[in-house]
Amino acid sequence: MEVKKYSPLNSLKKIADNLWIVDGEEVLMNFKLFKVPFSTRMTVIRLQNGGLWVHSPIKPSDNLLFEIKQLGEVKHLIAPNVLHYSYINEWHELFPEAEVWLASGVQKRAGKSGMNLYYGHELEKANWNEEICFTTFEGSFYVKEVVFFHTESSTLILTDLIENIETEKLSLFEKLLFKIGDNHYPNGKTPRDLRISFFFGKKQALKSYHKIKKWEPKNIIISHGPCILGQAKEKLNQAFSWLEK
Repeated sequence: MEVKKYSPLNSLKKIADNLWIVDGEEVLMNFKLFKVPFSTRMTVIRLQNGGLWVHSPIKPSDNLLFEIKQLGEVKHLIAPNVLHYSYINEWHELFPEAEVWLASGVQKRAGKSGMNLYYGHELEKANWNEEICFTTFEGSFYVKEVVFFHTESSTLILTDLIENIETEKLSLFEKLLFKIGDNHYPNGKTPRDLRISFFFGKKQALKSYHKIKKWEPKNIIISHGPCILGQAKEKLNQAFSWLEK
């Protein structure tokens, strides 16, 4: 069965001034013994200079590319962690002038999977002044996700640190997996397997989390499941309650 689709797919959906999301086709995440469907989502920000900043780009389509070109010129392509880089090369071929920004470990991970990424800059060294603030969420031995804050709209942009999977259309087995993972709608959280990776780095993670909270986001964009528009403070407290125990 499929993860619930957020129709229309491959089309810009405005969240706030100069901020859009695009929902894409589902992908199958390989957990070795089985594959699990996940919805996909990218985020687009139009910077003050008119350039477009594209976070976790999804598979490009004709309709999506047409809409993107109406907004402006793609200037930045972002791979925020080692699980979200699959379509960076395709987008860079379409927009060769765009700068590619890769989170720590992405280049190595892509190489292991047989994918040669275009040369990218270290994401941690980027600078979008105060338009887009960002920090690396530290403490995991598996993935260091870079998280972002769009100042104009007070929107936090996460990738896998909160997952909020809707499971009503999934098989009983898949529902059980997400129940065990503790990352299902409506009480999405950091998935349990990712939490385990912070076992030895909880203090570092807590420091990163407190930095995010100081941004005081009003909205939260996530890659998997419904976004949180409003009540971001309450959602953060719920999703990261495992850190403050």
